[in-house]
Amino acid sequence: MKTSSMPLRRLCMAAGLALLLATPALAQTPAQPAYPSQPLKLIVPYPAGGATDTLARTIGQKLQEAWGQAALVENRPGAGGTIGNGFVAKAPADGHTVLIAITALIQQPPLMDKLAYDPLKDFAPVTMIARSPSMLAVPLDSPAKNLKDFIAMVKQSPGKYNFGSYGAGTSSHIQGALLNMQAGIDLVHVPFQGAAPLVTNLVGGQLASAFIDSATARPHLKSMRPLAVTGTQRMPGLPEVPTFAELGYHSFDPYGWFGVFLPAATPAPVVQKLSDEIDRIVHLPEVSAKIEALGLQVGGGKPEAFQKLVRADAAIYARIIKDANIRLAQ
Repeated sequence: MKTSSMPLRRLCMAAGLALLLATPALAQTPAQPAYPSQPLKLIVPYPAGGATDTLARTIGQKLQEAWGQAALVENRPGAGGTIGNGFVAKAPADGHTVLIAITALIQQPPLMDKLAYDPLKDFAPVTMIARSPSMLAVPLDSPAKNLKDFIAMVKQSPGKYNFGSYGAGTSSHIQGALLNMQAGIDLVHVPFQGAAPLVTNLVGGQLASAFIDSATARPHLKSMRPLAVTGTQRMPGLPEVPTFAELGYHSFDPYGWFGVFLPAATPAPVVQKLSDEIDRIVHLPEVSAKIEALGLQVGGGKPEAFQKLVRADAAIYARIIKDANIRLAQ
């Protein structure tokens, strides 16, 4: 009996020894720190003072209050936002470097030959902060009372009328090119350096028309005449102004948006936690009121829904840019 039990006893001793040897190694494996474990950097790829910056600072303050970690806004402007975007694309994928981006993020690839990142591959969409429809507007003294009148007026005098935009390759430029193609007109593109000079020239009558986002147009609505709005629904503040879709035009459905992104390799639980928290924040009454005061519509939602929207919008803009042969000098 003793002889036959020896192999079993030795086997048990060997197993016990192996467990003892393995235990220190297991004990040395560090536990994954809870997110966030360090200050957050909210990267805004545009100068301080604009709507993107304002939204980032509002979100950052609330994140700091909720999580007890500093949430610092860092402006990295330049090259149409590509400097800041590229910085986040190459940042550690741990959720602590966050991009606050706008629709231009997905419009740039078909416009530019060389980008240091791929917006659809190098970023993980988190959630939308806010969205904004745009409108085609004319000066108050324009003979055109609606879009049909405007199209007829332009067709009667080829090359005479123009449309203004925030600059080459911006949403307002793309929308104007799309209207030219679909309506069979030849509005001359007049690019400006930003919203302020664009609005000034439209209200002053130096422009025949302009595509302007709702946030920029809101303080000046009494000084211009909106003819049609982008998006899938009429604007709450302009219920009498039809959408382009209602008037028979297509591909004007995308809204401009402000969204949150992380580097693509960020773990899904981190993406989800940040998404849930920002979704909660944007629906706080004081934050919603601030977003709406900017002339924007409150966003929110799950990462999957935002990713689907980003990819759908990217495909629409890529097709318009290709068909209209819009390119940016580099």
